[in-house]
Amino acid sequence: MSDFVTYLRERLRDDRAFVFLRDDLEEERLTFTELDRRARAVAVWLTGLGMADRPVLLLYPAGLDFTVAFLGCLYARALAVPAPLPQAGGQHADRVRALLADSGAALVLTDAAHASALTEMAHASEPAAPPVHAVPPIRRGGAEAADPPVRDGAGAADPDAWSPPAMSGDTIAYLQYTSGSTSEPRGVEVSHRGLLHNLGLFRELAGAVPPRRIAGWLPHYHDMGLVGLQLQALHTGADLVLMSPNAFVARPVRWLEAISRYRADWTVAPDFGYSWCTRRITDAECAGLDLSSLTMALSGAEPINPGTLDAFARKFAPAGFRPTTWNPGYGLAECTLMVTCTPRGLGPTVRRFAPDGLERRRAVPSADGVPLVACGSPTGLDLRIVDPDTLAPLPDGGIGEIQVAGPSVAAGYRGRPDATRATFRTGDDGRWLRTGDLGFLLDGRLYVTGRLKDVIIVRGRNLHPHDLEEAARAAHPASGRGVAFGVVRRGSGEHVVLVQEVRRGREGHAGEMADRILDRLTGRFGVPVSVVVVGHGEVRQTTSGKLRRRHMRDLLLRGGLTPVHTELEPALKDLLPASP
Repeated sequence: MSDFVTYLRERLRDDRAFVFLRDDLEEERLTFTELDRRARAVAVWLTGLGMADRPVLLLYPAGLDFTVAFLGCLYARALAVPAPLPQAGGQHADRVRALLADSGAALVLTDAAHASALTEMAHASEPAAPPVHAVPPIRRGGAEAADPPVRDGAGAADPDAWSPPAMSGDTIAYLQYTSGSTSEPRGVEVSHRGLLHNLGLFRELAGAVPPRRIAGWLPHYHDMGLVGLQLQALHTGADLVLMSPNAFVARPVRWLEAISRYRADWTVAPDFGYSWCTRRITDAECAGLDLSSLTMALSGAEPINPGTLDAFARKFAPAGFRPTTWNPGYGLAECTLMVTCTPRGLGPTVRRFAPDGLERRRAVPSADGVPLVACGSPTGLDLRIVDPDTLAPLPDGGIGEIQVAGPSVAAGYRGRPDATRATFRTGDDGRWLRTGDLGFLLDGRLYVTGRLKDVIIVRGRNLHPHDLEEAARAAHPASGRGVAFGVVRRGSGEHVVLVQEVRRGREGHAGEMADRILDRLTGRFGVPVSVVVVGHGEVRQTTSGKLRRRHMRDLLLRGGLTPVHTELEPALKDLLPASP
C-alpha cells in the first residue's frame, strides 16, 4: 500500500467511530464512513480551488471538524498544516503568523464560529493574507441520514464526485511544524510512505491484540496528538474518544473518566499529563475510576521522569492501573513521530547511573545513581549514537547524539534546503537524521538524557537542565515550573541560571524558596547557581508543553522578565536584572 488514503478507504467501517466529548460531556460522533464522506466533499471543493500540492492552514478548536478538514486535504492531495487556533492578540497568534509566512499557505480553513475573527486578524497583520473559509460544523447527535454537502461562497460540493488524485509513497501528506523549543518552528514534510511506516510501528507495539478503543486529550496540531491518537485510530481501526486539552487541564480526572466510561485500552500523553493527574486528582475522584481496561499507556518526554511513572502507578493502583501498562517511548516530528517505544506488557525499565559518569558523557551503572527510564529498543528503524562533534559512532554506554534512519524519517523541512541537508542528510551515506537529542544505548535499549543544545558545560562538566529543574521543584513547596540554562560571560565561562516560578499565592515565600533551591543545587551539583524567581505562568512553553529554555534566556538578558526575587552570582550582576 503506497498511500494512507487508499489504506484507509479499504478499511472503512460503520461500527468504528470518532467521539468528541464536549466540556458538558455531550458527545459529537462520526463513524469512519461518515468521516470519509465528509472528507470527500471537502476534497472535491479544495480540488476545485486548485489546492493540490499547496499548503492549507488548519485553524480549528478541538473537535471533529479538524479531522474532517485534515482528511479532506489528504483526499485532495493538498498539504494540511495543523496549527493552534489563535485568539486576537493572545496565545498562539505569533506562532500562526510565523506559520503562515513560512509555509506559504494559500488558504485557511476553520469552523464557522471563528471564520470572521480569523479573517479580521489575518488582514490586520498582513493585507495579502490568504482567504479564510469555514467548513460546515459537525451535526451533533451521531447518525446523519442525509449528510449535507460542503457549502461555501464558492458553492456546493458533492462527495460522490470525488476521484482519487494520483499519489505515491513519496507524495507529501502534510506539514508538521516543530515545537520551536530550541529554534524557530520548521515545517516537516511527512510523506505517505513515512506515515504508513510509522503507524505500522505503533501497531506492532500492541502485538497480536490491536487496540479496540483509544482515549486522549492531546491537541491535534501536535505530532503526538495527530499521529499517536487520531491517525493511529484510523490506521488500526479503533474507536477514538477525544476531549479538548483545556478540558483536561481544568479537570484532569475527565481523561481518566473517559478511559473508565468507554473502556479504553490505549492512551497516549507526555510526561506532563500523567504528572498533572497525580497532583490534581483528589482521592474522592479516584474512587469512581476503573482503569482496569487500560493495557497500554504511552509516555514520551525529554526525558521521561521515573518519579512520574511511579507516583501515577501508586496513586491509581486502587483504580486498577497496572505498572506493566506503561510504554515509555521516544520520538520527534522529523521521524513522523515514534523512534522507539516499549511494547505491550513489558512495563518500564528503570536503571541508575553514576552522576559523574553522565557528566563525562558515559553511562556507568550505579546502585545509588541517577534513575533513567529506557525508551524501548530500535525496531523497524536503524538507530545509532554518535559523537556530536565528530559524528563518529559510540559504543554502548557512550552518551552522544541520537541518529536514526529508515522509512519513517521525513523528507525534510519545507523551503529550507540547507537545514534539510544539515539535519536529514548526514553520515557517509547521507541517510542519517540528526535528532539533536542526547542519549545512549545499553543492553539494546535507548536512554534519552536531554537536548544537545540545552546542555550546560561548567568547568568541563556536562549538566542537563532537566536534572537541575527537577531538583529545584522538589526543594520547596512553593516551587513551581522552572527552566535552567547557561549564560556565557567572557573570561569566566558558562554560568548556571535558573528561572523559577513561585506558586500562586506563595509569593511571600520567594526569598526562602530561592535560598532552599540554592542549597539543594549547589550541594547536589557542586556548581554556583543564580536563581531568578518569577510569578506563576511566567516560564514559557511550546504548544506541545516543552520548556522554551533559549527563549527564556533571551527574555532574561534583554530585561523581558519581572523578577519577584533574585540571587545572582557576582559575575552576572551586570548582565541580569537587579534584585527588586
